[in-house]
Amino acid sequence: MAAPAEPEAVSAGAVLRELGVFELHCPGQDLPARLVELCLTHGLGPVALANELLAFVTSKDLGTELSADGLDAFEHEVLSKRSSRVPRSRDQRHGGRGGLHDVHSLQELLDEEEDEDEDELLDAYTTPSKVWCPKRCNSTPENPRPKRTLSSRSPYALFSPNSFSPSAPPSQKYAARGGRGEVVASFGPPQDPPWSGGGDGTRGCTPKLFGSPEGNLTKSYKFMFQKALDVREVLSLRIEELGEVLRSHHHLEDFAPVQLPAQEPVTLLGQIGCDGNGKLNPSSVLLGGDRERGGGQIPLDLSELREYSLFPGQVVALEGTNSSGRRVVVSKLYEGVPLPFHTPTEPATEQRLVLLACGPYTTSDSITYDPLADLIAVITRDRPDVCVLFGPFLDAKHEQVENCQLLGSFGDVFKLCLRTILEGTRSAGSHLVLVPSLRDVQHDSVFPQPPFACPELPREDRARVLFVSDPCTLDIDGVVLGLTSTDLLLHMGAEEISSSFSPAAPSGVSDRFTRILKHVLTQRSYYPLYPPSEELNVDYEAFYTYASLPVTPDVLVTPSELRYFVKDVLGCVCINPGRLTKGQVGGTYARLYLQPGPAGERRSPCVAAQILKI
Repeated sequence: MAAPAEPEAVSAGAVLRELGVFELHCPGQDLPARLVELCLTHGLGPVALANELLAFVTSKDLGTELSADGLDAFEHEVLSKRSSRVPRSRDQRHGGRGGLHDVHSLQELLDEEEDEDEDELLDAYTTPSKVWCPKRCNSTPENPRPKRTLSSRSPYALFSPNSFSPSAPPSQKYAARGGRGEVVASFGPPQDPPWSGGGDGTRGCTPKLFGSPEGNLTKSYKFMFQKALDVREVLSLRIEELGEVLRSHHHLEDFAPVQLPAQEPVTLLGQIGCDGNGKLNPSSVLLGGDRERGGGQIPLDLSELREYSLFPGQVVALEGTNSSGRRVVVSKLYEGVPLPFHTPTEPATEQRLVLLACGPYTTSDSITYDPLADLIAVITRDRPDVCVLFGPFLDAKHEQVENCQLLGSFGDVFKLCLRTILEGTRSAGSHLVLVPSLRDVQHDSVFPQPPFACPELPREDRARVLFVSDPCTLDIDGVVLGLTSTDLLLHMGAEEISSSFSPAAPSGVSDRFTRILKHVLTQRSYYPLYPPSEELNVDYEAFYTYASLPVTPDVLVTPSELRYFVKDVLGCVCINPGRLTKGQVGGTYARLYLQPGPAGERRSPCVAAQILKI
């Protein structure tokens, strides 16, 4: 019988020959040596290496020309994981002692077999993901944590959010950040003495939902059952209601059907749309008519307008000519009309300090809640009357959440995060208002979003904690705050088009923010964009009831990924406090002083505001 063929020796020529079979080329003199090094390091022959490399470059679409960077990625993503999966024999794991064990090695063997049984059982119920750590990755190599010493951990570690992560080292970039507490934006006159509140509750500040109970979303509801006809009904009602406001404010005659040919200028009412699936541009603007006048859509010619700002879903009244019945040449756009401000019957006489912060409350490279701990330290020091905290509290976009690397359920991690906030702020006595986010992985992903459900809230905290919906309108001693954690600035900024030929008109990003915020106030909606962003799931029946502005708020808070700011828009102070963390580094939060003016006199109750680095 012939002897089995011996495996081919590893050499540069042998490796290149196998790669040539698949038409993979190695330019230069360093790459062949690098390939031989990979074979020797990971115990592969030329054939096995060629097969693995072919699969890698094909899946990554890297082409037939190999490069040094490509080989580095190949080793990191394929070979290193392949090596970690190679099982060792039992004799190798125990130093080759065979079947002889002392009491210590027997205990190690029992522990290891128990771990292997648990790992195999876990593997049977899980689906391999793209990024998977080797077995027993729950202990970091630098700090192994034996299973039988878990009881020695402190109670605080057992019941902290960090205990739900397999490895939770603090973020190095966040710890090394500079400019802590630096004021990066301000509004109003400087405050002296320094910022401080009466968070101990002696001043009687009590935040509450604005308006009637039926106008506020206070519990979960059924969604995913809406029909296209119901959506159209809501959009038609918005066109009719805003159209009546525009007609009475600008003293307009009755609106004409959008598709009726007319040689003379006519006044039209409708909703802005796009003639395709792409981004709106001046050549793709459509006007959708209202239901009462036959509906229909017609293209708009904006060439004669010196100044405009439009976005999909905007309800507009305009003047133009439609001589052919196929296109309207627009000559005038009528300004939108905001709602009136709320007039409190018994305004408070004392200033109230309000703190605003928006998640994530962890950095992207760690699940430790160090930024949240720093924010709690600020609350304890300044003792604000009210703290408004926006989600996400457990970010669905966090890497460890996406890869399911937490050791507990999402709901458990959120509850412990909430417990950390409650216990950390209890000494300050501040009222807490918690606003959910669509990025809260443990909560309903629908807009409008119901408030968090936490029936097991400690008795001593129930009077000072208020769970609200997204969006919501809040009343703090007669001052009305509009709150939404949805990034409407980013969503609307990506769709809005504008043009201005006026030399006095401001330009730049800040002006874009002003235009978007002005649209929010004049469209009388917390989210007037239609169709909405792809990442937003809107239930339009609930939207019509709970996402409309009841009044123009005194302060509108719209956290966003875009740059922080504080500005006055149509008499409303609009604030983007930024996010508490930006990737691996620290972000910003805001604080403001509120004090209503005298009864019967309209004055902005936002006395001063600041945005600070955490």
